[in-house]
Amino acid sequence: MAAASMRGSCLVLLCLVSPVVLLAGAARGHPWGGGLFPQFYDRSCPRAKEIVRSVVAQAVARETRMAASLVRLHFHDCFVQGCDASLLLDNSSSIVIDEIKVALETACPGTVSCADILALAARDSTVLVGGPYWDVPLGRRDSLGASIQGSNNDIPAPNNTLPTIVTKFRRQGLDVADVVALSGAHTIGLSRCTSFRQRLYNQSGNGMADATLDASYAAHLRQGCPRSGGDDNLFPLDFVSPARFDNFYFKNLLVGKGLLSSDEVLLTRSPETAALVKAYADDVSLFFQHFAQSMVKMGNISPLTGAQGEIRKNCRRFNGNHY
Repeated sequence: MAAASMRGSCLVLLCLVSPVVLLAGAARGHPWGGGLFPQFYDRSCPRAKEIVRSVVAQAVARETRMAASLVRLHFHDCFVQGCDASLLLDNSSSIVIDEIKVALETACPGTVSCADILALAARDSTVLVGGPYWDVPLGRRDSLGASIQGSNNDIPAPNNTLPTIVTKFRRQGLDVADVVALSGAHTIGLSRCTSFRQRLYNQSGNGMADATLDASYAAHLRQGCPRSGGDDNLFPLDFVSPARFDNFYFKNLLVGKGLLSSDEVLLTRSPETAALVKAYADDVSLFFQHFAQSMVKMGNISPLTGAQGEIRKNCRRFNGNHY
């Protein structure tokens, strides 16, 4: 069974400010959980982190957009049925993960899980483009199945209302602060025209553009995102600094220049989320700190540990016949 396609992907990242180093401990009061801890491979595969970092660095050097893709892969994997690499069973663009896996299998056969590779690659990608560093709890094992239905139902969509987004996060044990902090991943990466076209032409079903969208920005977007056609035309989620992990995503929201409806609602539909948007726009260090903490918290969603699951030899395939 394959996981759903990544075509509708939405949460992505990038940055170039001094990293915030978060050493161990807690995600806003939440300790490491699920049996995960950063030193898991220190004896069984001492070079694991170095190998992941090296391959990710080469990939991001070849294509800066890869940083956003790798962060998004980890996010979507965790939201479907926990952080278990079920997403990689899809034939999506996870070639970099394949490269990392080959290198790790050479160094330490059957030792490092694909799920942990995703978690490390997301952190390393963020740091490489200027974002915060955090210690990644490790020890996840890989799934023996995948869920297309889970992928379709659980991952927040660009046109979801804020209550729907919050509900999807809460189902994963994440709170409103996590919603806003992790949405900040949209400071890097791209989105397809089809993900925001409604905002340009028919936001409320009356044939009118979204009134919360800056008029000049909307006019610019319409040049490359017509009423019909051009579905796959790509636009930066942060038009100011699309290749840097910074807080311009939040600054853009304050002036009506957030790309997706799911971005804009953080400012306009809730005083609680709006306050966080303003705080992160004002203080990049605060955003970095909360983002790193939320990534640790997200990476702790329902991991398989101990004798659960398996350590895949190839991230795209089960080791044997599992149903």
